[in-house]
Amino acid sequence: MRKIEGKKIAQDLNDRINDIEGKVQKISSLSTGLIDEYVVKLKTRIKELLQDQEVDESRLAQEVVIYADKCSIQEEVTRLNSHIYQFRELLNSNEAVGKKLDFMIQEMNRETNTIGSKANNLEITNEVINIKTQLENIREQVQNIE
Repeated sequence: MRKIEGKKIAQDLNDRINDIEGKVQKISSLSTGLIDEYVVKLKTRIKELLQDQEVDESRLAQEVVIYADKCSIQEEVTRLNSHIYQFRELLNSNEAVGKKLDFMIQEMNRETNTIGSKANNLEITNEVINIKTQLENIREQVQNIE
């Protein structure tokens, strides 16, 4: 009976982690165009403000670099993918992993929160909310694991 329940919980956790992984991939693909969007918006806004004056392209490039560094979520996406991999490895382990899985959920939550705070994109924000919901559901399940 206990083995059957364990297999069902493991399958549920695998399904949920697969869902999260898909959302992380979507976030990663959505984030690639953010800098380009920002450049267009920044140029438009500067031209509106300066009207007939010339735009200093080197200063514009500098601002873009600063913005790109500030809003880049690639590091968080990489770490989140690493945590997902580690979570799966723990789930397939034959030892007591409840506390370790709980820790991995905390780490995934931390990276997800950082992505949410850096992203200036509604679609990314919505995916972050979906990931956080799944992580909370996983956390509830992990509480039942030794």
